[in-house]
Amino acid sequence: MPGKVSPDDLLTHVFQRTGATETDETVLQGPAEGEDAAAIDWPDGEGTLVVSSDPISLAASQVGQLGIAVATNDIAVSGADPRWLTAVVLLPTGVDTDVLEEISRDLDAAARELGASIVGGHSEYVDQLERPLLSLTAIGATERYVPTGGAEPGDAVVLTKAAGIEGSAILAADFGDDLDIAPEIRERAAGYLEEISVVPEAQIVREYATAMHDPTEGGVTSGLLEVARASDVRLEVARDAVPVRKPTATLCAAAGVDPLRIFGSGALLATVPEDALEACLADLEAAEIEAAAIGTVGALEGDKPELILDDESITEPIEDELYPLWEQADREE
Repeated sequence: MPGKVSPDDLLTHVFQRTGATETDETVLQGPAEGEDAAAIDWPDGEGTLVVSSDPISLAASQVGQLGIAVATNDIAVSGADPRWLTAVVLLPTGVDTDVLEEISRDLDAAARELGASIVGGHSEYVDQLERPLLSLTAIGATERYVPTGGAEPGDAVVLTKAAGIEGSAILAADFGDDLDIAPEIRERAAGYLEEISVVPEAQIVREYATAMHDPTEGGVTSGLLEVARASDVRLEVARDAVPVRKPTATLCAAAGVDPLRIFGSGALLATVPEDALEACLADLEAAEIEAAAIGTVGALEGDKPELILDDESITEPIEDELYPLWEQADREE
């Protein structure tokens, strides 16, 4: 099946094979389930270095902007400002140099908008590729690292923007021709790609948060579960409290998918102490960023961390509901 490697396989084959991490006292956070980035003490003890890598494969007209957003989101939700980037650009053999030109221009514009510097990388042509593949490593620095696994019982759960932002854009682009939806709905959803970055809200929420996370594959549901598992807590969330935009609801209904279980980039999940919730939401509102309190953090009541979504108990990783749609489309070709 496509998608992320399972947490169990990562634990067995990856997380226990990390070189000198176990004895390196500068590594504050190494590879772990749900964590968005690594955290490393500066050699001189001044602050924390935060590092994350992500791949993305799309048409050249989208890959640069989205690649920057995906990579820098993981830095931002760790409490840091994205400052440096390296870019590995793999291109299908035989494509025109105009493709490289388009990608590099897009990378440059997106990085400049965030004030981040592209400091290195690698480019080559690969016979096996059908479309460009971009892998970005983002690096930032912070005085206060915020992990995914920092949620505490009594915290409130906050979501910025809405569920299914990236998933809505994917539905509009990949399946819009086959769905019975109005053109204006599809156009609005396609525009959500402009909202994938969560750097602005993370710079506000980090002043209050005990944990922050970037929900990607599996959407808000998967993101919430990752926070619960990383923090060893129980999250209780009311489905009706989770913001879902009308175009997202329309597209998901037409495609038969759950807006809380499709790609969720563009939203920021955070846990905030109850006494800081009002101030956090007020600061987001002042910055004209949508946000809502959607649930609470509780202590474990069983053996496993869990997400309680209305009356449903979720303890195991879920599959993003867009994957079966892609698989069906491939079979029908």
